[in-house]
Amino acid sequence: MFTISRKEITWGGRPLILETGRIARQADGAVLATYGETSVLCTAVAQREPKVGIDFFPLTVNYQEKTFAAGKIPGGFFKREGRPSEKETLTSRLIDRPIRPLFHKNFRNETQVICTTISHDLENDPDIVALVGASAALTISGIPFLGPIGGARVGRVDGEFVLNPRAEELAASDLDLVLAGTNAGVLMVESEAQQLPEDVMLGAVMHGHNGYQPVIDAIIDLAEQCAKEPWHIPETPAEVTEIAERVRELGEAPLREAYGIREKQARVEKIAAAKAQIVESLTAEDKSPELARGPLKSLEKDIVRGNILRTGERIDGRDTRTVRNIDCQVSILPRSHGSALFTRGETQALAVATLGTGQDEQIVDALDGEYREHFMLHYNFPPYSVGEASFLRSPGRREIGHGKLAWRALRPMLPSKEEFPYTMRVVSEITESNGSSSMATVCGSSLALMDAGVPLKSPVAGIAMGLIKEDAGVAVLSDILGDEDHLGDMDFKVAGTAEGITSLQMDIKITSITEGIMRDALAQAREGRLHILGEMGKAIESARDEVSEHAPRITTMSVPKDKIRDVIGTGGKVIREICEVTGCKVDIDDDGTIKIASVDGDAAQRAHDWIKGIVAEPELGVIYNGKVVKVVDFGAFVNFLGAKDGLVHVSELKPERVAQVSDVVNEGDEVKVKVIGFDDRGKVKLSMKVVDQATGEDLAPGELPPQQPRRPRGDRDRRPRA
Repeated sequence: MFTISRKEITWGGRPLILETGRIARQADGAVLATYGETSVLCTAVAQREPKVGIDFFPLTVNYQEKTFAAGKIPGGFFKREGRPSEKETLTSRLIDRPIRPLFHKNFRNETQVICTTISHDLENDPDIVALVGASAALTISGIPFLGPIGGARVGRVDGEFVLNPRAEELAASDLDLVLAGTNAGVLMVESEAQQLPEDVMLGAVMHGHNGYQPVIDAIIDLAEQCAKEPWHIPETPAEVTEIAERVRELGEAPLREAYGIREKQARVEKIAAAKAQIVESLTAEDKSPELARGPLKSLEKDIVRGNILRTGERIDGRDTRTVRNIDCQVSILPRSHGSALFTRGETQALAVATLGTGQDEQIVDALDGEYREHFMLHYNFPPYSVGEASFLRSPGRREIGHGKLAWRALRPMLPSKEEFPYTMRVVSEITESNGSSSMATVCGSSLALMDAGVPLKSPVAGIAMGLIKEDAGVAVLSDILGDEDHLGDMDFKVAGTAEGITSLQMDIKITSITEGIMRDALAQAREGRLHILGEMGKAIESARDEVSEHAPRITTMSVPKDKIRDVIGTGGKVIREICEVTGCKVDIDDDGTIKIASVDGDAAQRAHDWIKGIVAEPELGVIYNGKVVKVVDFGAFVNFLGAKDGLVHVSELKPERVAQVSDVVNEGDEVKVKVIGFDDRGKVKLSMKVVDQATGEDLAPGELPPQQPRRPRGDRDRRPRA
């Protein structure tokens, strides 16, 4: 019934198995990739007919996790998987970016890659397995994919690189780097690092590149067993070639003139006018303007790239190494906890930091278990930032990906929760965009966090690098414009401090780049990053000494674990009362750590004293201020420590004999009492006569009756019933 093809290798000390022919046989390509005990089903399907009138490749990549993979049932009312999680969205992008450049340039058939995690061993992250499986499924499908590619994760433990670290190894690593590429070079890099120098990052990339070569060989071996016949891709029609020549004749001069304009909006308008004139001319000649899209894009690339290689001058007049003018401002919003406006050329980010409490932490329900995140960074890209009017949608893959890149860049520099017990959220609103808004987000967010009083270990800046690679030469570009990103061969984003790199992301639009080009790009990026950090330092050099007056103050205290129930109370009654009366937020951890948050310092102190009173134990010989809560014939009950009451026996009210207790005290009276002992049930014995009620002075210091050691009530001697 099944014709199964299988390839197994040992990779990073674990078996990697690629199998096809048993599951999803109607897909063009389907591979079950298993690494350790993590399995991902990867399928690739393309429509048989191409899409007409488009100048891009319609590829969709979807990565999805099924909770049954980890033996879990989804939460929520419907008990089924819902909208894609952040991890699923980011992994979809991770797979899309390296495979997209490798399809045949004439291929315009709608193509979909779906990767489904169906088993997770909680040790091996499914993202690398999905990347490898997607590459294998495309390679055997017959779809014109010019792969295969391999992928790997690289960690660094005790100074040594680790290929595909397990979860516990990754927790001890100062590097988390994911990369993919062909046997010739690297196509994609995504990483988070603890201020590592450029040579270490380059070494990690090359370690991963060498590490995934056996995977590429395994995919080729599998394809030799079972690959389908390759699809026929028609040659470029003669009509398109003719139109391309005509587009060049009509458009080269006006487009060169348009690209000579330095200001973005004026340049965009001039380019649009030139294109409209070309389309109008083609229409008048009875030529299809739809077929001109590709040739127009090629002409633009030739003009922009050729000018840079020939003259070294870019669209806006800069050379290849110069960073655009930078302006940094902080504290621009009066009520926010921290704010910054970072402007670099025609790219601008408004970053706003908000400080919260433990109740504001994000709860993430992942395959490998639930965890809480105390740092969030959200990136928004409204249409007005590029001078457009369009539908305002919820954050898409691009917004989530850019926000996560900035999050990775900043997270290594954040203080620990013990040092700074706040939940932190940064929102970056891109108010202008002309290249590398994600790196503007890194810079703006770093400024906003320092403005909010978050003690970053070091300020963080980011820069986007570009590449133009032709037979005529190679140019590495610092601080790329939007057009240079669109028409170039590389988008290489590097973020870090003056000491080293904290995050790196690279996407290559050509087949691969060499180690030498990466080394040059990293060195040039460091030069630009240090310049940007210097400009940021003119606005604010380090975190403010105190958080904003509008931010909550957090007071931390610790109570014994066996007292947590007393602070919470039955059904949460006590903790609710504390919050309602004082107006504070109170978070209680399982280890007994209590965090009290309030904008009002006096309210926080009241809550602190209240809790302290609940958990405090009376000390023998100590004098307390108390309040009479009940008067009886044999004495008075006094509330003297939190909710604790003690008995002042009638004989301890005054030195002389007292006929009636009410002659001395009444309910509501404020008195001073001294703890003189405990009875066999743990009840507190108090005395007023040994304390000067006016001054609180101890009238009989050191004179306490001998006491039996206190015993818990459960340990009292139990007498047998008669």
